[in-house]
Formats: sequence, C-alpha cells, structure tokens
Amino acid sequence: MIQPGAMFKDNLQLLPSIHGIARIDLVAATGAVIASIENQPGKQGSLAVYAYLHQVFGTLDAAAAEHGLAVFAEHVPDARNRPGAHPNVDRLIAVVAGGDSLAIEIVGA
Repeated sequence: MIQPGAMFKDNLQLLPSIHGIARIDLVAATGAVIASIENQPGKQGSLAVYAYLHQVFGTLDAAAAEHGLAVFAEHVPDARNRPGAHPNVDRLIAVVAGGDSLAIEIVGA
C-alpha cells in the first residue's frame, strides 16, 4: 500500500500501470453497474486510483474509499465544495459517509 502525499500527480506516479485496462465497472450488491470509468484522457487518473484500490482492497468499502480520498489529495476539498465536479471523488466521499460498498470490476482492453 502506498503512502499518499499532498499532491495527486505525485501519488499517480506511485500507482500501478493501467495498461491493458479498457474500463472499470462499479457494481452494486444487486449486480447493477452503477458507474464505469473508461480508459480515456481526462479519466485515466481516476481509472488508476480505482484499479489500485481493487488491487489493494478488492472492493470499494469504507476503508478503500478513505484511502482513495488520500490518493486524490488536493481534489478532495474541491469535490466537497463543488459536488458533481469530481464524480469519482464524490463516490468515495459517499462510501466513507456510510454509502453502500461496491464491487470493482476491471474490464481488459
């Protein structure tokens, strides 16, 4: 497990490669896919964080979400101040606040 620092771009350098990942699906207990993160510009940082959380925690529960928020670093205060601006951070905030845990499914390229 990495020790996240204060800057997201520095934390990204510590995460495993996302090469070979097409997308990540976040799946509710009902089996419904509630969100997908595609491997495309503008979403690759979030894809890397969620892939890392899958590798370390196996599921998106409160402990994984708390660690994910530390990795997102300076984006968390902005997400709290502007709900909807960072939906992948918002999701972690919701899980930490008592929201349902989610399965993280990696879909290969």
